[in-house]
Amino acid sequence: MNASVLFKKIGQIYLPITIGTAIYAFGLIYFILPNQLMEGGVTGITVLLNYALGVSPSLSTLLINIPLFLIGWRSLGRTQMIYSIYGVLSLTFFLWLFEQAVKLGYLNPFRTENDIILATLYAGVTLGAGLGIVFRFGGTTGGVDIIARIANRKLSVSMGQFILFLDIFIIGSSLFFITKEKILYTLVTVFISSKMIDFIQEGAYAAKAFTIITNEPHQIADQITKELERGVTLIPAIGYYSKEEKQMVYCVVSRSELRRIKSIAKGIDPKAFIIVSEVHDVLGEGFKED
Repeated sequence: MNASVLFKKIGQIYLPITIGTAIYAFGLIYFILPNQLMEGGVTGITVLLNYALGVSPSLSTLLINIPLFLIGWRSLGRTQMIYSIYGVLSLTFFLWLFEQAVKLGYLNPFRTENDIILATLYAGVTLGAGLGIVFRFGGTTGGVDIIARIANRKLSVSMGQFILFLDIFIIGSSLFFITKEKILYTLVTVFISSKMIDFIQEGAYAAKAFTIITNEPHQIADQITKELERGVTLIPAIGYYSKEEKQMVYCVVSRSELRRIKSIAKGIDPKAFIIVSEVHDVLGEGFKED
């Protein structure tokens, strides 16, 4: 591997995984632990060990993930597991770093009794953002993340949803260590975290896809091309009831162009049938490049 390829891989894969694990570790040390909240998966086990026995989360995270790596090695393949191992080592390092910062007084955790909902919301955002970045660039932080990625590949299950259901089960077992109220707050954190994971996984940029069934497809397509400078695709279709052959106009536009394209279609054909759907992570000319 030459130097340019190595630096490219570091910038496109390892650096984002590092940033993601740093954000996740910060959320755990800064919001979760000081407010006696919980987490799911292997991290939830490390949190329980910290509450019950005072075990360092950085140490338990590393030790618990060792057997899971053996499971994931065959399921995910060599390259994927290298990224996962790096993710766990990076997470372990940042957990240790923030633990030391707290002990030495450089980091003052957000501890509150009067506004626990604020800690809950920010914990969900930081944990979800961190994991979402790690997942988006091909890594994991070990534990349930490895199982979630396997489920995503084998069963086509959303990673965020899979982690949510597993976390609910794991968090339910923490009744012996924290109060019911804290568990309920934790479920809010987990829900927000799962949504953040899916949001970042699918892409922060959301566009709109238009499917227009009309008797004036060429005129509408021509007007969209001239006014919005967007690519348009004409799709052959047959009306089931009328048995008439038609052409559907398909176009992807940004949110800001939503009202304009509706106006164009209705202005040319008031009887046009318009379907608008969400599109995530749009790549290509006029949007963003991969």
